[in-house]
Amino acid sequence: MEQFQSVQILNISAERAGQRLDNFLIRIAKGVPKSRIYRAIRKGEVRINKKRAKPDTKLEAGDDVRIPPLVVKAKTEFVLLDNTRQLLCESILYEDDSLIVLNKPAGMAVHGGTGTDFSLIMALRQVKPEYHQLELVHRLDKDTSGCLMVAKSLTALRDLQQQLKSHEIEKHYSCLVEGIWTDENLHVRAPLRKNVLRSGERMVIVTPDGKQAHTEFHCQQQYTNAALVHAHLHTGRTHQIRAHLRHISHPLAGDTKYGERKFNQQMQDYGLKRLFLHAHHLKFCLPGNKKAITVTAPLDDDLNLCLQNLAKTAN
Repeated sequence: MEQFQSVQILNISAERAGQRLDNFLIRIAKGVPKSRIYRAIRKGEVRINKKRAKPDTKLEAGDDVRIPPLVVKAKTEFVLLDNTRQLLCESILYEDDSLIVLNKPAGMAVHGGTGTDFSLIMALRQVKPEYHQLELVHRLDKDTSGCLMVAKSLTALRDLQQQLKSHEIEKHYSCLVEGIWTDENLHVRAPLRKNVLRSGERMVIVTPDGKQAHTEFHCQQQYTNAALVHAHLHTGRTHQIRAHLRHISHPLAGDTKYGERKFNQQMQDYGLKRLFLHAHHLKFCLPGNKKAITVTAPLDDDLNLCLQNLAKTAN
């Protein structure tokens, strides 16, 4: 964590150019609440070349950024347990000088949040201390397992996130859903919008005024009252697969937010104790040389066991 106990002027290098001002400050002032950073920008405490700037201002090489005192109370750094360190090392599917792709364990949050002292990215920075700029390229929900990309430099991060923005990265998932799947290939184009319920719970709903969302589904295996389905994301909205499956009446197994309680209870009898959503493989271009690469994360043992039990009853 970098502390700014007095006013500092940072000159933007070519590698850091192109970032939004808010994202730049969040990265270099790790641990400082985002509300404090946005307040500093809004009040003019942060300046670019002695001028006020907005959070989305893009930084250019040679810019001088004024950073006000940004100090947070010191926290006791969590100790990474040996078994967690070993788990993360064994989860690495691909690694080179620019990025890491790992098979994210289910139940592990990828980034910190309110009340969260531990996250995958925090742990990975301890596993790989020689890389000082490890950053998540994208995110997976806490209960989702599978392929997750982490960039080792800002240059690689920008390259991969641009590929995401232009839909050049293919993201494929394995899902177990309720019911009899009748369409061999099904394209769901249903706009999604984030919504807050009266209870305060956040959900994504299908609504005409939502953002464009497109998921392609293909049935891989039909069981008695469940189907193993392959999902290809053409857009990357929050909870897109889960919301689209609910929309077409094929809720995801183990989904306590968008699923069906009765179906979830039935799947527990087959050994399923978690959300059956797995980021099966990614196809992308390596930063810099644009060589196409595909990385695959095999299904976890617990998911395979559930499928084996379903297959026994289907025969």
